[in-house]
Amino acid sequence: MPSLPQDLYTAQQTRELEHIVSEKHSISFSELMAQAGNAALKTLKQHWPTANHILILCGPGNNGGDGYELARQAKHDGYQVTVLQIGDNKGLSLTATKAREKLLATGTDIQSFQTPLPAADIIVDALLGIGLNRSIDGNMRSVVESVNASQTPVLSLDIPSGLHADNGNVMSTAINAAATINFIGLNIGLFTGHGPDHTGHVYFDSLNVPSIVYETKTPTVQRLSLEKNNPILTPRQRTSHKGLFGHLLVIGGDDGMSGAPGMAAEAGARVGSGLVSIATKTTHAIQLDIVRPELMCHGIETPTGLAPLLQAATAITLGPGLGQQNWGESLYHKTIKTNHPMVVDADALNLLSQNPQHNDHWILTPHPGEAARLLNCSNADIQANRLNAVQELQRIYGGIIVLKGAGTLISNGTMPIQLSTLGNPGMSSGGMGDVLAGVIGGLLAQGAPLMEAACTGVILHSMAGDKAAEQDGERGMLAMDLMPHLRHLSNLIY
Repeated sequence: MPSLPQDLYTAQQTRELEHIVSEKHSISFSELMAQAGNAALKTLKQHWPTANHILILCGPGNNGGDGYELARQAKHDGYQVTVLQIGDNKGLSLTATKAREKLLATGTDIQSFQTPLPAADIIVDALLGIGLNRSIDGNMRSVVESVNASQTPVLSLDIPSGLHADNGNVMSTAINAAATINFIGLNIGLFTGHGPDHTGHVYFDSLNVPSIVYETKTPTVQRLSLEKNNPILTPRQRTSHKGLFGHLLVIGGDDGMSGAPGMAAEAGARVGSGLVSIATKTTHAIQLDIVRPELMCHGIETPTGLAPLLQAATAITLGPGLGQQNWGESLYHKTIKTNHPMVVDADALNLLSQNPQHNDHWILTPHPGEAARLLNCSNADIQANRLNAVQELQRIYGGIIVLKGAGTLISNGTMPIQLSTLGNPGMSSGGMGDVLAGVIGGLLAQGAPLMEAACTGVILHSMAGDKAAEQDGERGMLAMDLMPHLRHLSNLIY
């Protein structure tokens, strides 16, 4: 299969692409369905080369039609095929009806849903597809739950049934697939929200759609890649000196939180900032100087003492360990009045939520809980539609929004939104956000534009986490484990 494309589409956009193919390029829906069946069979052979008995569950729509096509082609190739139809034929399109009739003409018996499910090597989920926009209930819910309870590996066609194609929401229940093959327009919900928990290995096939068709639709989202998003990570001239690569100022570290600004500052240095300073509590400055002497650590007790540091900085990371007490709040208000490019993270975001304002010179890096406070809603509201959340945050607060989490989203207020498919669950530990804020700040200090710094920073941070996981596993990963990988990745020149 070809590698996954960078462009991601909503379900509606995918349907529009299909109609353009049919109407303007004379490729019928039946031809597309036959090619989908063929692509699914190739994926099955690739992912499960020793499988022999396939159980195919066909729903009442076009997704079921893809299943019927797969069944016909698999039987022709010598597989043992069992087909269960869920629902009646009333919802079948003309195309899906034809696919069902072609399968029946081979002598295949299409059975009704039954429990327990017939034994098989592989279950193919051709139940609902990308058009689902309501909760699953009744008989269909029973089918999905039976599949998940069977422990038999599942190949989902288009998308695991029960998963919303646009936002990755689980519509009451969803198939847990071992692999998913998506067609024509790669869907957003596979990669954000709860999507990554259900999709397994994602494959894609364009079904030979002419490339010109994709020029008619601007994708809603694009996947990030280091190759596309790293123009600042270029070789340095032999005569370079530290003054050419900026001065990052990290502000934070209230009582008991000295580690947060320390991690952010070291991350900024590891991705190449020429100079890095920390403004923190006096007692913390002494400790941080000992741990990492390359950093310039300043004890700042009042906003007045912050002024010369702000003047010297080329970029700021505000918030790691800042707290929301008088000390942190006073430094916050002093800092956001400047016009420096800055990253606003952690408690600085919580302070911002108390007095919202718009600024085109900052990058906000909220996790879902912080995003919920910024939008005065619940964490569940944010996760229910992360695309809407990141767009609304950008509209209200301006600049660049990095909505962290599985399938991190980045928006500058224009389409397409950027999405990261990198990173892993091992990064769910304290300090990872501080490291990301420092990475992005370090890139800003070197002169990267806001959007470039945000995108490249997310990529480097996620890839470093993946490298750390490859080395020692996910469980027990600490934020500082990313540091050697950040340095290495920052020097990969494509």
